[in-house]
Amino acid sequence: MKIEQIYTGCLAEAAYYLESNGEAAIIDPLRETAPYLERAKKDNAKIKYVLETHFHADFVSGHIDLARKANAQIVFGPTAQPHYEVHVAKDGELLSLGNVKIKVLHTPGHTMESTTYLLIDEDGKEHAIFTGDTLFIGDVGRPDLVQKVKAEITPQFLAGKLFESLRNKIMPLPDSVIVYPGHGAGSACGKKMDKETVSTLGLQKKFNYALRADMTKEEFIEAVTEGLVEPPQYFPSNVIMNLTGQVDTIDNIIQNGKKPLTPKQFEAAWEATGALVLDTRKKEDFVKEFIPGSIFIGVDDSFAPWVGTLITDLKQPILLVTEPGREEEVITRLARVGYDHTIGFLDGGIPGWKNAGKEVDSIETISATEFAKRYSTDHQINLLDARRQSEYEAEHLVGAENFPLDFINKNMASLDSHKKYYIHCAGGYRSVIMSSILKSRGFNKLVNIAGGYKKLKATELKKSDVRIVNTEL
Repeated sequence: MKIEQIYTGCLAEAAYYLESNGEAAIIDPLRETAPYLERAKKDNAKIKYVLETHFHADFVSGHIDLARKANAQIVFGPTAQPHYEVHVAKDGELLSLGNVKIKVLHTPGHTMESTTYLLIDEDGKEHAIFTGDTLFIGDVGRPDLVQKVKAEITPQFLAGKLFESLRNKIMPLPDSVIVYPGHGAGSACGKKMDKETVSTLGLQKKFNYALRADMTKEEFIEAVTEGLVEPPQYFPSNVIMNLTGQVDTIDNIIQNGKKPLTPKQFEAAWEATGALVLDTRKKEDFVKEFIPGSIFIGVDDSFAPWVGTLITDLKQPILLVTEPGREEEVITRLARVGYDHTIGFLDGGIPGWKNAGKEVDSIETISATEFAKRYSTDHQINLLDARRQSEYEAEHLVGAENFPLDFINKNMASLDSHKKYYIHCAGGYRSVIMSSILKSRGFNKLVNIAGGYKKLKATELKKSDVRIVNTEL
């Protein structure tokens, strides 16, 4: 018996490969199919099942494409009603995989069809649970995402279901059972996930706030619904794509997007389609020179979640500016969250663009030390803090305005394009994204602070310039 966690840091997502005696199962695969097919081929195993824990909101699953290529059976838990052929398993049903069994545990709460898969080993021992978004390490799945698709299903209703699922289906299992969740820290599918991506049920009963033995249902509902922030806007669209199955194959998406375009062709395609020009290079390179009107979201950080948060139309045609050789990677990572309409990339990159006599723009960028000098003499500086509200409330510079990148599309009207704005985030990634978006909307007096708040705290700023909010009771 083999168990492998296939973890994707950009989405903080965990898929799983199970194998026993030449038969394999894949749990919650991402859009690309090659990693799973190659892994099974390495073991000379046949993929028998593609198991889905629920209809995912934060990524488009590759289950349909993978099942077709592997001639495997897609399995969902009870109450699932996908618009394509699958096996909807009964609660308690046993699936045979080589010399092991997989027991279907219906655990509604994150969604109504949410299901946990219990692995029973060759000796009949309950070995591990694959919990999807029902139980995380240190947390549980948020119960408010279904409401974005079905308004009548309230977070409180789902939280109650989740309480019952955890108490009746998961907590009675042996403490030795290994917990393999669908996500780790950084995912928007929970609030307090730990960095660890594997644990035991015994440890979770001891340290996970939501599994406290004496917790009442009312206390649980209050705890898991408190402090929920608005989920990324692309979540409902991904749910519908996973539910209906009306998606193109990853192979076609890559083929359509991986088209090298000369600067002339690139410009013509931009004009003809109204495409978004997305620059995914390193932030340090972008601020120095970029195509006027392009948007920066660097592929080396939390790329896909920020794409999903900020690009509101999933059908938006996209033209890419990437580092050489990374075009297919970027197209794939866009497709993971449902952005399937990449139409080409700039062949030769920015050097080729400049050699063709095309204009480039830049964003003024200063060090934290330089900002500290300016700030010490002028506290009337317009300073935008691009971090989330929780980060800002914990600690921020006096006089800084909290302007979270997450909500820039909704709040941009509150800014004055004639004013000069200094922008910082935690480490310098979000501030460049924000600067690029504002720049594309006619804000030309922008100053990006390299290194963000981490660097600002290390400067000669007076303690009185840093406001610390003590959140301890």
